[in-house]
Amino acid sequence: MRVHITYTGGTIGMVMSPQGLLPGADLQQWLYAILDNTHIDRDQVTLTQLDPLIDSAHATPASWQAIIEDVLANRHAADAFIVLHGTDTMSYSASALSFALTDFDKPVIFTGSQHPLGTVQSDAATNIAGALYAALSDNAQGVSLLFGQHLFAANRSTKSSSWAFEGFSAPATGPLATAGVPWRWHGKPSPALGWCEARPYELHDVMVIDMVPGLSAERMQSMLRPLPEAIIIRAYGVGNIPNSDPGVQKSLIDAMAHDVPVIIASQCPQADVIIDQYAASSAVVEAGAVGTGDMTLEATYAKTIFLLSQGLRGMELAQWMNQSIAGEITTE
Repeated sequence: MRVHITYTGGTIGMVMSPQGLLPGADLQQWLYAILDNTHIDRDQVTLTQLDPLIDSAHATPASWQAIIEDVLANRHAADAFIVLHGTDTMSYSASALSFALTDFDKPVIFTGSQHPLGTVQSDAATNIAGALYAALSDNAQGVSLLFGQHLFAANRSTKSSSWAFEGFSAPATGPLATAGVPWRWHGKPSPALGWCEARPYELHDVMVIDMVPGLSAERMQSMLRPLPEAIIIRAYGVGNIPNSDPGVQKSLIDAMAHDVPVIIASQCPQADVIIDQYAASSAVVEAGAVGTGDMTLEATYAKTIFLLSQGLRGMELAQWMNQSIAGEITTE
Protein backbone atom coordinates (compact mmCIF):
# COMPACT_ATOMS: atom_id res chain seq x y z
CA MET A 1 0.00 0.00 0.00
CA ARG A 2 1.38 3.38 -1.02
CA VAL A 3 1.32 6.42 1.25
CA HIS A 4 1.94 10.03 0.27
CA ILE A 5 3.01 12.54 2.94
CA THR A 6 2.55 16.29 2.62
CA TYR A 7 4.85 18.18 4.96
CA THR A 8 3.60 21.72 5.59
CA GLY A 9 5.88 22.76 8.48
CA GLY A 10 4.97 23.01 12.14
CA THR A 11 6.65 22.03 15.39
CA ILE A 12 7.30 18.47 14.24
CA GLY A 13 10.09 19.60 11.88
CA MET A 14 11.34 22.72 13.63
CA VAL A 15 14.83 23.55 14.87
CA MET A 16 15.91 26.10 17.44
CA SER A 17 17.13 29.51 16.29
CA PRO A 18 18.07 32.69 18.21
CA GLN A 19 14.50 33.88 17.58
CA GLY A 20 12.87 30.61 18.68
CA LEU A 21 11.66 27.51 16.84
CA LEU A 22 11.62 27.69 13.03
CA PRO A 23 10.94 25.08 10.28
CA GLY A 24 14.15 23.46 9.09
CA ALA A 25 14.76 19.84 10.16
CA ASP A 26 15.70 17.15 7.61
CA LEU A 27 12.35 15.45 7.85
CA GLN A 28 12.91 13.06 4.94
CA GLN A 29 15.95 11.33 6.49
CA TRP A 30 14.23 11.16 9.86
CA LEU A 31 11.18 9.61 8.24
CA TYR A 32 13.32 7.03 6.44
CA ALA A 33 14.92 6.09 9.74
CA ILE A 34 11.46 5.38 11.18
CA LEU A 35 10.42 3.35 8.13
CA ASP A 36 13.60 1.24 8.32
CA ASN A 37 12.32 -0.12 11.64
CA THR A 38 8.93 -1.13 10.19
CA HIS A 39 7.63 -3.45 7.48
CA ILE A 40 7.01 -0.43 5.22
CA ASP A 41 9.49 -0.05 2.36
CA ARG A 42 10.86 3.38 1.55
CA ASP A 43 9.61 3.11 -2.01
CA GLN A 44 6.04 2.79 -0.71
CA VAL A 45 6.20 6.29 0.76
CA THR A 46 6.50 9.58 -1.13
CA LEU A 47 7.02 13.00 0.42
CA THR A 48 6.26 16.55 -0.68
CA GLN A 49 7.56 19.53 1.27
CA LEU A 50 5.51 22.63 0.65
CA ASP A 51 7.49 25.75 -0.17
CA PRO A 52 7.68 27.67 2.00
CA LEU A 53 7.32 25.56 5.12
CA ILE A 54 5.35 27.53 7.69
CA ASP A 55 4.60 27.82 11.35
CA SER A 56 0.91 26.89 11.35
CA ALA A 57 0.09 30.19 13.06
CA HIS A 58 0.73 31.66 9.59
CA ALA A 59 -1.74 29.36 7.82
CA THR A 60 -4.37 30.95 5.56
CA PRO A 61 -6.98 29.59 3.13
CA ALA A 62 -4.17 29.70 0.54
CA SER A 63 -2.28 27.21 2.72
CA TRP A 64 -5.35 24.96 2.81
CA GLN A 65 -5.53 25.08 -0.97
CA ALA A 66 -1.84 24.23 -1.36
CA ILE A 67 -2.36 21.06 0.68
CA ILE A 68 -5.45 20.15 -1.33
CA GLU A 69 -3.60 20.60 -4.60
CA ASP A 70 -0.72 18.38 -3.45
CA VAL A 71 -3.13 15.65 -2.34
CA LEU A 72 -5.01 15.80 -5.65
CA ALA A 73 -1.79 15.82 -7.66
CA ASN A 74 -0.83 12.52 -6.05
CA ARG A 75 -4.28 10.90 -5.90
CA HIS A 76 -3.38 8.20 -8.44
CA ALA A 77 0.10 7.55 -7.03
CA ALA A 78 -0.95 6.72 -3.46
CA ASP A 79 -3.62 4.78 -1.59
CA ALA A 80 -3.59 6.94 1.56
CA PHE A 81 -2.35 10.39 2.55
CA ILE A 82 -0.76 11.92 5.64
CA VAL A 83 -0.46 15.67 6.23
CA LEU A 84 2.20 16.82 8.70
CA HIS A 85 1.00 20.12 10.15
CA GLY A 86 1.56 22.45 13.06
CA THR A 87 -0.82 22.01 15.97
CA ASP A 88 -2.01 25.63 16.33
CA THR A 89 -4.29 25.59 13.29
CA MET A 90 -4.35 21.88 12.45
CA SER A 91 -8.07 21.54 13.16
CA TYR A 92 -8.82 24.52 10.89
CA SER A 93 -6.82 23.07 8.00
CA ALA A 94 -8.11 19.52 8.53
CA SER A 95 -11.70 20.79 8.62
CA ALA A 96 -11.10 22.78 5.44
CA LEU A 97 -9.87 19.68 3.61
CA SER A 98 -12.89 17.70 4.79
CA PHE A 99 -15.24 20.12 2.99
CA ALA A 100 -13.17 20.29 -0.18
CA LEU A 101 -12.54 16.54 -0.51
CA THR A 102 -15.96 14.97 0.09
CA ASP A 103 -15.67 13.20 -3.29
CA PHE A 104 -12.11 11.97 -2.58
CA ASP A 105 -12.22 8.22 -1.96
CA LYS A 106 -8.93 7.78 -0.07
CA PRO A 107 -8.10 8.49 3.59
CA VAL A 108 -6.29 11.70 4.51
CA ILE A 109 -4.83 11.85 8.02
CA PHE A 110 -3.42 14.96 9.70
CA THR A 111 -0.84 14.74 12.47
CA GLY A 112 1.96 16.73 14.07
CA SER A 113 3.65 16.95 17.44
CA GLN A 114 3.97 19.05 20.57
CA HIS A 115 7.79 18.74 20.54
CA PRO A 116 10.21 18.83 17.57
CA LEU A 117 11.39 15.48 16.23
CA GLY A 118 14.99 15.97 17.42
CA THR A 119 14.22 16.35 21.12
CA VAL A 120 14.34 13.59 23.73
CA GLN A 121 10.76 14.21 24.86
CA SER A 122 9.30 14.41 21.33
CA ASP A 123 5.98 12.78 20.51
CA ALA A 124 6.70 13.07 16.77
CA ALA A 125 7.62 9.40 16.13
CA THR A 126 4.59 8.11 18.02
CA ASN A 127 2.18 10.33 16.11
CA ILE A 128 3.75 9.48 12.74
CA ALA A 129 3.53 5.78 13.56
CA GLY A 130 -0.12 6.16 14.56
CA ALA A 131 -0.95 8.05 11.38
CA LEU A 132 0.80 5.41 9.26
CA TYR A 133 -1.08 2.63 11.02
CA ALA A 134 -4.42 4.38 10.50
CA ALA A 135 -3.56 5.13 6.87
CA LEU A 136 -2.67 1.49 6.18
CA SER A 137 -5.76 0.12 7.90
CA ASP A 138 -9.02 -0.49 6.10
CA ASN A 139 -10.94 1.55 8.68
CA ALA A 140 -9.88 5.17 8.15
CA GLN A 141 -12.29 7.16 5.99
CA GLY A 142 -12.39 10.74 4.75
CA VAL A 143 -10.24 13.35 6.47
CA SER A 144 -9.19 12.61 10.05
CA LEU A 145 -6.70 13.81 12.66
CA LEU A 146 -4.39 11.56 14.67
CA PHE A 147 -2.82 12.89 17.85
CA GLY A 148 -1.66 11.13 20.99
CA GLN A 149 -3.59 7.90 21.26
CA HIS A 150 -6.70 8.96 19.35
CA LEU A 151 -7.98 9.35 15.82
CA PHE A 152 -10.69 11.99 15.34
CA ALA A 153 -12.91 13.06 12.49
CA ALA A 154 -11.07 16.15 11.25
CA ASN A 155 -14.03 18.52 11.38
CA ARG A 156 -15.00 17.37 14.88
CA SER A 157 -11.57 18.02 16.37
CA THR A 158 -10.29 20.94 18.38
CA LYS A 159 -6.96 21.72 20.00
CA SER A 160 -7.63 21.30 23.71
CA SER A 161 -4.14 21.57 25.20
CA SER A 162 -1.02 23.53 24.27
CA TRP A 163 1.29 21.10 26.10
CA ALA A 164 -0.28 17.65 26.67
CA PHE A 165 0.55 14.76 24.35
CA GLU A 166 -3.22 14.25 24.13
CA GLY A 167 -3.47 17.73 22.65
CA PHE A 168 -6.73 17.32 20.70
CA SER A 169 -10.26 16.20 21.46
CA ALA A 170 -13.66 15.90 19.79
CA PRO A 171 -16.10 17.29 22.37
CA ALA A 172 -19.30 16.45 20.49
CA THR A 173 -18.50 12.98 19.17
CA GLY A 174 -15.42 11.52 20.86
CA PRO A 175 -12.72 9.70 18.86
CA LEU A 176 -13.09 7.43 15.86
CA ALA A 177 -10.41 5.13 17.25
CA THR A 178 -8.11 4.63 20.22
CA ALA A 179 -4.59 3.29 19.72
CA GLY A 180 -3.69 0.16 21.61
CA VAL A 181 -3.08 -3.56 21.25
CA PRO A 182 -5.25 -3.90 19.29
CA TRP A 183 -6.59 -0.55 18.17
CA ARG A 184 -10.23 -0.04 19.11
CA TRP A 185 -12.46 1.48 16.43
CA HIS A 186 -15.48 3.27 17.83
CA GLY A 187 -17.43 4.30 14.78
CA LYS A 188 -17.51 6.05 11.45
CA PRO A 189 -17.76 9.74 10.49
CA SER A 190 -21.23 11.27 10.67
CA PRO A 191 -23.53 11.17 7.60
CA ALA A 192 -22.99 13.95 5.08
CA LEU A 193 -24.39 15.36 1.85
CA GLY A 194 -21.04 15.99 0.17
CA TRP A 195 -20.15 18.72 -2.32
CA CYS A 196 -19.46 18.11 -5.99
CA GLU A 197 -16.66 19.91 -7.80
CA ALA A 198 -15.62 22.24 -5.00
CA ARG A 199 -14.04 25.49 -6.10
CA PRO A 200 -10.62 26.42 -4.66
CA TYR A 201 -10.40 28.20 -1.34
CA GLU A 202 -10.09 31.97 -1.48
CA LEU A 203 -9.37 34.57 1.18
CA HIS A 204 -12.59 36.04 2.59
CA ASP A 205 -13.37 38.57 5.29
CA VAL A 206 -15.05 36.66 8.13
CA MET A 207 -15.33 38.36 11.53
CA VAL A 208 -15.27 36.22 14.68
CA ILE A 209 -16.50 38.04 17.79
CA ASP A 210 -16.59 36.76 21.38
CA MET A 211 -19.43 38.03 23.52
CA VAL A 212 -18.19 39.34 26.89
CA PRO A 213 -20.10 40.96 29.76
CA GLY A 214 -20.47 44.68 29.15
CA LEU A 215 -19.70 44.70 25.40
CA SER A 216 -21.13 48.02 24.24
CA ALA A 217 -23.14 48.82 21.13
CA GLU A 218 -20.49 51.35 20.13
CA ARG A 219 -17.73 48.73 20.25
CA MET A 220 -19.83 46.22 18.30
CA GLN A 221 -20.61 48.85 15.67
CA SER A 222 -16.96 49.80 15.31
CA MET A 223 -15.89 46.16 14.87
CA LEU A 224 -18.37 45.80 12.01
CA ARG A 225 -17.14 48.80 10.03
CA PRO A 226 -16.68 48.12 7.21
CA LEU A 227 -19.04 45.17 7.09
CA PRO A 228 -17.35 41.76 6.70
CA GLU A 229 -18.67 39.07 4.37
CA ALA A 230 -19.90 36.95 7.30
CA ILE A 231 -20.05 37.25 11.09
CA ILE A 232 -19.49 34.43 13.57
CA ILE A 233 -20.58 35.28 17.12
CA ARG A 234 -19.21 33.10 19.92
CA ALA A 235 -22.14 33.59 22.28
CA TYR A 236 -22.90 32.22 25.72
CA GLY A 237 -24.22 28.73 26.42
CA VAL A 238 -26.68 27.55 23.78
CA GLY A 239 -26.29 30.78 21.81
CA ASN A 240 -27.36 33.60 24.09
CA ILE A 241 -26.65 37.18 23.04
CA PRO A 242 -27.52 39.83 25.65
CA ASN A 243 -30.23 42.37 24.79
CA SER A 244 -29.74 44.69 27.78
CA ASP A 245 -28.08 47.09 25.33
CA PRO A 246 -30.35 46.80 22.26
CA GLY A 247 -27.69 48.40 20.07
CA VAL A 248 -25.54 45.25 20.23
CA GLN A 249 -28.17 43.13 18.53
CA LYS A 250 -29.22 46.00 16.26
CA SER A 251 -25.71 46.03 14.76
CA LEU A 252 -26.12 42.36 13.84
CA ILE A 253 -29.63 42.88 12.49
CA ASP A 254 -28.40 45.77 10.34
CA ALA A 255 -25.61 43.55 8.99
CA MET A 256 -28.12 40.87 7.98
CA ALA A 257 -30.19 43.55 6.25
CA HIS A 258 -27.11 44.11 4.08
CA ASP A 259 -26.93 40.40 3.16
CA VAL A 260 -24.22 39.55 5.70
CA PRO A 261 -24.95 36.18 7.36
CA VAL A 262 -24.77 36.06 11.16
CA ILE A 263 -23.73 32.67 12.52
CA ILE A 264 -24.08 32.04 16.24
CA ALA A 265 -21.69 29.59 17.91
CA SER A 266 -21.00 28.90 21.58
CA GLN A 267 -18.03 29.62 23.80
CA CYS A 268 -18.52 26.24 25.48
CA PRO A 269 -16.10 23.54 24.26
CA GLN A 270 -19.00 21.10 24.36
CA ALA A 271 -22.22 22.69 23.20
CA ASP A 272 -25.33 22.25 21.13
CA VAL A 273 -26.39 25.70 19.97
CA ILE A 274 -30.18 26.21 20.09
CA ILE A 275 -30.56 29.91 19.40
CA ASP A 276 -34.31 30.14 19.95
CA GLN A 277 -34.27 28.59 23.42
CA TYR A 278 -34.03 31.92 25.27
CA ALA A 279 -35.91 35.13 24.59
CA ALA A 280 -32.72 37.19 24.87
CA SER A 281 -31.66 36.28 21.33
CA SER A 282 -35.12 36.40 19.74
CA ALA A 283 -34.55 39.61 17.77
CA VAL A 284 -31.47 38.31 15.91
CA VAL A 285 -33.12 34.92 15.37
CA GLU A 286 -36.17 36.55 13.82
CA ALA A 287 -33.86 38.59 11.56
CA GLY A 288 -32.28 35.41 10.19
CA ALA A 289 -29.30 34.47 12.38
CA VAL A 290 -28.45 30.76 12.37
CA GLY A 291 -26.87 28.53 15.01
CA THR A 292 -24.00 26.10 14.62
CA GLY A 293 -25.47 23.09 16.42
CA ASP A 294 -22.60 21.00 17.77
CA MET A 295 -19.95 22.23 15.33
CA THR A 296 -16.55 23.29 16.62
CA LEU A 297 -15.34 26.84 16.03
CA GLU A 298 -12.68 25.50 13.65
CA ALA A 299 -15.24 23.66 11.54
CA THR A 300 -17.61 26.64 11.63
CA TYR A 301 -14.92 29.04 10.41
CA ALA A 302 -13.59 26.70 7.72
CA LYS A 303 -17.13 25.92 6.54
CA THR A 304 -17.95 29.63 6.28
CA ILE A 305 -14.82 30.26 4.18
CA PHE A 306 -15.65 27.20 2.08
CA LEU A 307 -19.20 28.37 1.36
CA LEU A 308 -18.02 31.88 0.51
CA SER A 309 -15.44 30.36 -1.84
CA GLN A 310 -18.25 28.46 -3.56
CA GLY A 311 -19.96 31.78 -4.27
CA LEU A 312 -22.68 31.60 -1.59
CA ARG A 313 -23.76 34.76 0.19
CA GLY A 314 -26.35 35.96 2.70
CA MET A 315 -29.24 33.67 3.55
CA GLU A 316 -28.19 31.08 0.97
CA LEU A 317 -24.96 30.63 2.91
CA ALA A 318 -26.76 30.69 6.26
CA GLN A 319 -29.08 27.88 5.19
CA TRP A 320 -26.10 25.58 4.61
CA MET A 321 -24.78 26.02 8.15
CA ASN A 322 -27.29 23.51 9.54
CA GLN A 323 -26.71 20.97 6.77
CA SER A 324 -23.92 18.43 6.98
CA ILE A 325 -21.45 18.74 4.10
CA ALA A 326 -18.76 16.48 5.55
CA GLY A 327 -20.13 15.15 8.84
CA GLU A 328 -19.24 18.33 10.71
CA ILE A 329 -22.63 18.73 12.41
CA THR A 330 -25.20 16.35 13.89
CA THR A 331 -28.41 16.66 11.91
CA GLU A 332 -30.42 13.72 13.21
